[in-house]
Amino acid sequence: MRPSEHIDSYYSRTRTAPRDRPALDGRVETETCVIGGGLAGIATALGLAERGRRVVLLEAHRIGWGASGRNGGFLSAGFALGARDLEARVGLESAQELYRMSEDAVDLIRRRVEQYEIDCGDAPAGVVRNSWTDNPDAVKAGIGYMNQRFGGALEYWPREKVAETYLSPRYHDAVFNPRAHQLHALNYANGAAIAAEGLGAILHEQSPVKSITKQGDRHRVVTDTGEVVADNVVFCCSGEIGWLNQRLSWSILPIGTYVLLTEPLDDRLQSAIRAPHAAADNRRIENYYRALPDTRLLWGGGMSISRRPANLEERMLEDLFGVYPQLRGIRAETAWAGTMGYARHRMPQIGQLSPGLWYNQGYGGHGLNTTTMGGELIARAIAEDDHAYQAFAPFGLDFAGGPAGLVAAQLVYWSWKLRDAWDARRGGGGSRT
Repeated sequence: MRPSEHIDSYYSRTRTAPRDRPALDGRVETETCVIGGGLAGIATALGLAERGRRVVLLEAHRIGWGASGRNGGFLSAGFALGARDLEARVGLESAQELYRMSEDAVDLIRRRVEQYEIDCGDAPAGVVRNSWTDNPDAVKAGIGYMNQRFGGALEYWPREKVAETYLSPRYHDAVFNPRAHQLHALNYANGAAIAAEGLGAILHEQSPVKSITKQGDRHRVVTDTGEVVADNVVFCCSGEIGWLNQRLSWSILPIGTYVLLTEPLDDRLQSAIRAPHAAADNRRIENYYRALPDTRLLWGGGMSISRRPANLEERMLEDLFGVYPQLRGIRAETAWAGTMGYARHRMPQIGQLSPGLWYNQGYGGHGLNTTTMGGELIARAIAEDDHAYQAFAPFGLDFAGGPAGLVAAQLVYWSWKLRDAWDARRGGGGSRT
């Protein structure tokens, strides 16, 4: 496998309509150059193309190569920062506005799937968040908070229902979100990219950007084999930005997260999971998973500054057996890591560095909906002089600490694991909102 090809994963094994796109060759002029072919970059390019604007996208590897094509495939409203913390940060009215934007993005993705006939799965709607601790009052209070303040439709599942559907000795009650969905992340990325091309966008793969400089009122974006001259440049690199732009690089932490694909479980699946919905739990460091139509499990969890940990399959299997001990003995087909970009405040970073120089990053932990939201906000800003993106001004480019920030993030991760273990032992905790 060439370094720029997709890694071995469930998504790369089952992708539809793969398309090879040429590297940039020569000089191109356009209105907007998008850097990064993940979901944020694709959404930005598609949003601009839908508005009839000229756009060129440059991807260093393949479309959906990074975390956008490797994640758990959960689509729901919200952010990595919980709603209570969001309200505490910006106040209820602003928090509600931001949350509505994230809901609109879920609706937009579903419309695009239908409009552009994107083959990215048709699993039943709904995601279950199982409680790792025995505190039904806290779970119900969290449901009430979200439904009353943010117009949610969350439902309470008592212990008896959970015991019939997710047969884990770790679980108590649960929260069911009927407005959440699951999809094939890489197929959605590919389908949205093809839709953008159909509307006139030009996408180049294998085109890592080397430099961006000013050229009068425009910007010159240089690769090994060509250059793009554009009025606007949009950085959509997040955890893969490297040192392309120092200010953006210092404001993001590249954190590794992990997913496992099991062998087909056949009848053994029914000994553990008897519901069609994707599932997660309410710990700080959660597991998230879904059963595939062929009875394999797609199992995600964990985070670390290590993006290529040793013995990943074995470690992920042990994690799975800690939740479903009755599945001990099943084997892994493959496991993989993805690098997500986290901001210190755990919210997206959407804005403008200087006239014509935009950024759209920081979607770690909750990216399927928010990348599309960010792409739409930037597209509207460029094409329509819309200023809705400024709602994210409170969540700026805070210094993330560089190498020291990564060490601090690892320490935070370990402390969260200890707190999760303590909460489970004493029966505390509750729904994460």
